[in-house]
Amino acid sequence: MPPALFPFCGHRQASTAARHPAHAGRGTNHLSRPLRIALERRGYRAAHAALRAWWFVRRPYTRGVKCILRDGDRVLFVRHTYGRRHSWEIPGGGLRRGEAPEAAVRREMREELGIGLAELREAGQVEVTGSHKRTLLHCFEARPDAPRLRLAAAEIAEARWAPAGAPPRPLGPDAATLVDLFVR
Repeated sequence: MPPALFPFCGHRQASTAARHPAHAGRGTNHLSRPLRIALERRGYRAAHAALRAWWFVRRPYTRGVKCILRDGDRVLFVRHTYGRRHSWEIPGGGLRRGEAPEAAVRREMREELGIGLAELREAGQVEVTGSHKRTLLHCFEARPDAPRLRLAAAEIAEARWAPAGAPPRPLGPDAATLVDLFVR
């Protein structure tokens, strides 16, 4: 029980290295990168399944951000490792409580794609429905501030630049709505 996660417990558990000297110096990085990514992807899938169940019961109204990243006449699309894994989406994510949409879109692009944003501008808002919830999406348009993407391998399976008028198929429902409204 790590004290940082459970500060209210009032006691500290001895570390694995203290209890098992053979584990000394290994920490949490003893897993190979492919194995760690595979486990993290399973975690994302499990978390997404739990969220879908919660959405089914609660039927929430949520808020999110999407960013139409442009490179000339091309737009970036991503495939996630959870949810509709074979559908292409516009990158984005959820807003944290009290977080401004612009701060959220910058955070999401940094976390998922490893980039900052140049020439960020608000493109508009749209409400989408699906998976037993309604979501207000704050949509932005920007250019990446770096030529190379660094994908969060546990969350993003693939990223692809495509002409604005010829996005990859199949498009997820949110991406289809955003392409119709903002991209063409």
